[in-house]
Amino acid sequence: MAKKTNQRIVYSTNPDFIPYDDSDELEVNTLPPQQQKLIISLDKKQRKGKKVTLITNFIGADENLKALGKTLKSKCGVGGSVKNGEILIQGDFRQKVKELLEKADYKCKISGG
Repeated sequence: MAKKTNQRIVYSTNPDFIPYDDSDELEVNTLPPQQQKLIISLDKKQRKGKKVTLITNFIGADENLKALGKTLKSKCGVGGSVKNGEILIQGDFRQKVKELLEKADYKCKISGG
């Protein structure tokens, strides 16, 4: 069976036209912890009244964000997820998350209430 490719054929009258190549995607570089400015907030919108600690403003690769999320979830002893560039920790763990992030040299602040 032939391997399927998701290439779209585009017709162009431009002699200098170069089709887009997916293999040339840019790699996202993760900033070091000292240059990160994370925002920690408490969120309960669209969560049936349940509170979650939300960590946003992470700049870097998804793998590094997932690793940080996994570390925070295990240190807090609760569940959570990493979606759309945000880390969600179940429950109100703002102060504990701030302490853990500061130990790891991240700059962070607690926002909202």
